Amino acid sequence: MSFGPLLTGLCDDAALFPPGNAPLPVAVPAHAEHRSAAYAPLVGAFVFPVGRLDELEEYLAQHPYPGELSLSLTAPTGTDAVGPALEKVEALDSVSVVALEIAVPAEQSVDELFSALGEIAVANPEVDVFVEVPRDERRAEILARLAGTPYAAKFRTGGIVAEAYPDEDELAAAITTVVTTGVPFKATAGLHHAVRNTDPKTGFEQHGFVNLLAAVDAVLGGADTGEVATVLADRDGGALSARLRELSDDRAAEVRRRFLSYGTCSIAEPLEDLFGLSLVSSTVFPITEGTNA
Repeated sequence: MSFGPLLTGLCDDAALFPPGNAPLPVAVPAHAEHRSAAYAPLVGAFVFPVGRLDELEEYLAQHPYPGELSLSLTAPTGTDAVGPALEKVEALDSVSVVALEIAVPAEQSVDELFSALGEIAVANPEVDVFVEVPRDERRAEILARLAGTPYAAKFRTGGIVAEAYPDEDELAAAITTVVTTGVPFKATAGLHHAVRNTDPKTGFEQHGFVNLLAAVDAVLGGADTGEVATVLADRDGGALSARLRELSDDRAAEVRRRFLSYGTCSIAEPLEDLFGLSLVSSTVFPITEGTNA
């Protein structure tokens, strides 16, 4: 089935990451199943940490992947890890890198970052480059310098501690900045459900990925940062989904040119939420995900 311009490729498969932490021998075949299922249009790249490429090589030697495994490589230690990681992937059969998600270590200056990014981009023009924008004093300068470049931003929207979750004001400011300056972005962590919610186990305030889609639409419509924060804080799933259903295909495509994707450790959970909001059809079910059993 078609997921339309608003939802196609929205969910990058981050099954290996917290809180899911799926074992690699479970996550890789599960990704293959996702990519061949009725809901496959929803599923983007397989998010993979550079530090586990040796493990991937060992696994694929015994269990060849059916087709092409498209990776979005995460480099949490920064730009220096990218070159060696790409060399390792080059040696793997049926594996390609479609994106790089590069963190900025505390000791790296903004000038050093962009110099290194330039070298990476020249050597790998076919790979999308995301800069994980730090939440420190370098944030504003990095966001400003991303404008007009081929690089995109990556924002962390949660984690395993409460401090990892930016509040709606902080996230609204970030989204408003990148949308108004033409910098595409992706989000990762904490977006476990479609709509803003309070996690019953941890008590953490969690952002919703449908809220983010609506927030981008709000910025495109001229909303100020305060109005965008209100959209991010909205818990009315019916109103949010109604807003998105009213978008024209052109407007939906424009929203997604800005908000490219988000990483999720589960594909089933967002799909179930989208069904509950009447944003996808029940024909995509049933869906199963790998387990340790």
